[in-house]
Amino acid sequence: MSEWQGRTAVVTGGGRGFGKAFGTALAMEGAHAVLVDIDGSEAEAAAEEIRAAGGWALGLAGDVTDEARMAEVMARAADAQGGIDLLINNAGLHSDEYGQPITKLGLAKMRRLFDVNVMGVVCCTLAAAPHMQGRAGASIVNISSSAAHMGGSPYGDSKLAVAGLTITFARELGPLGIRVNAISPGLMLTETIRNELPPATMARVKAMQLIDGDGAEEDIVEAMLYLASRRARFVTGEVLRVTGGMAAGV
Repeated sequence: MSEWQGRTAVVTGGGRGFGKAFGTALAMEGAHAVLVDIDGSEAEAAAEEIRAAGGWALGLAGDVTDEARMAEVMARAADAQGGIDLLINNAGLHSDEYGQPITKLGLAKMRRLFDVNVMGVVCCTLAAAPHMQGRAGASIVNISSSAAHMGGSPYGDSKLAVAGLTITFARELGPLGIRVNAISPGLMLTETIRNELPPATMARVKAMQLIDGDGAEEDIVEAMLYLASRRARFVTGEVLRVTGGMAAGV
């Protein structure tokens, strides 16, 4: 029997992309997948797909920057099995727009970027932690980015903050029995990336990889399944780079 049988996983940004893939993989392993997205119709559509495939899923609308709503969402998620076993902080702003220089992006968009990508992680973690405390194997997986290790963009700076929060929360939540780790994806040729990222940018990034190949959504799903599993019971405060070697460094 899968270790995920009957356990509850909350995935923010769960309506599409990595979030939907995370929820689907966990539900197929027997988890109760709660997909949270600012677009409630997308979250419910993704959940319906999972249910149609034989898994358990619930789609909920919610803005990760809304403290009151996230408290409601986590309480609702905890109802299924008396608590939350896994939180994946995946929601974030990540289009090419947020790779622009700060002088072009402007203050209002900078505030929005950090509110979602950074404070959203804080908001959801604080809301979920009371429902995770004391749950055997409880863990949090944050989604950072290879951009965090490269420097030079507001988006990367926001994801560098996520990497920092991963260590801070690992320290603070460790005594409660909650592990906290992060994944830094490199260039993953998802549908969203193909639609949003200019071909020249994709070519430049691929030229920096040490592995000659295309990253895929499944690579990030597998990394998540490892970090959230019992196999990683002694792993916390870490950022796993899944970049084909693009962001290799010490």
